[in-house]
Amino acid sequence: MFAVIRTGGKQYRVAPNDVLKVEKLEAEAGATITFTDVLAVGRDGNLTIGAPVVAGASVTATVIAQDRLDTVIIFKKRRRQNSRRKNGHRQHVTVLRVGEITG
Repeated sequence: MFAVIRTGGKQYRVAPNDVLKVEKLEAEAGATITFTDVLAVGRDGNLTIGAPVVAGASVTATVIAQDRLDTVIIFKKRRRQNSRRKNGHRQHVTVLRVGEITG
């Protein structure tokens, strides 16, 4: 069984016991989150596609940790101008373990 959920402006294909990193959600480690933006549900060769979401479907997940990704370097250079700028940041993410898929 699998589902396609939408969170943080992105779509993720999830199955029970999957671990995934999504954009930061306001929840503490150990908390349970329910996603109701379920775009598709697949079970035993049958696929249910929502318009835009599947009615009554939900995915529950447990927050494992609040984490940060590796550093992303932003380097800008204007040639022949002796102009350079180097920046970087680490994106905040929430690590989830998918539990139950209903619907």
